[in-house]
Amino acid sequence: MPNIYYSPGDERASRVRDLFCRIAKRYDLINDIQSLGMHRVWKRRLIELAQITAGTRVLDVCSGTGDLALAMWDKGADVTGIDFCAPMLEVASERSSGAAAGRHPIGFAQADALNLPFADNTFDVVTVGYGLRNLASLDRGLAELLRVLRAGGRLCVLDFGKPEMALWRVCYEAYLACMVPIFGWAFAGDPAAYAYILESLKHYPAQRGIDEKLRLLGCRHTRIVNFLGGAMSLNIAESPEESSESRAETHRKPSFLTVSDGDSKG
Repeated sequence: MPNIYYSPGDERASRVRDLFCRIAKRYDLINDIQSLGMHRVWKRRLIELAQITAGTRVLDVCSGTGDLALAMWDKGADVTGIDFCAPMLEVASERSSGAAAGRHPIGFAQADALNLPFADNTFDVVTVGYGLRNLASLDRGLAELLRVLRAGGRLCVLDFGKPEMALWRVCYEAYLACMVPIFGWAFAGDPAAYAYILESLKHYPAQRGIDEKLRLLGCRHTRIVNFLGGAMSLNIAESPEESSESRAETHRKPSFLTVSDGDSKG
């Protein structure tokens, strides 16, 4: 039976948005439970490999409740976080404001990852934690992420992977099919919300496919870092080193709704 939140057609974006809006308040709790807290370790590894330092200009796409953005902000980075789900961003904004303690909080904004409201060559690093798999158009999404990166900038994508070892892959998919929906039922009242993970993964090229796509887009120094035998994966790449003419800066008027003040209208 198809998952109600997964649609390969034009309705996919709105259904995925509905899913994340529904689970926003319990999203972090469920992630901690289903990964036994390991997602935090994987995100720290992403930050390390992204070479985040003070002053690094970072765009965190599909920022959700902002845990990855906040961790990079703690390193002194200049972070902007975007997501298309206002309830998720409300949680992220509250966390950022509470952590600021005199510092300027992270700028969280509601925006579409397929049409980023930023000029070309704006950021040193672009990160996506568990969001690339959810985009309605993977190819368009990757092109947008690379567009806003400066030449030689770093793209880091953390997401579910596909283990190459057959037995482990069967066990892993069985866990996603049987156990994860139970968490969705227990904590969100909706088993389909987390059964969606396996359904979306079936249509996702995972670490090997993403690496190939990045190479075809001209990225350099692509790298795959596997966790849990490939059940989770991190794709890293440097954006193409191109001439200023081929990556001419295109100034776009921002078309997103900032929600750093807790505004949830959209």
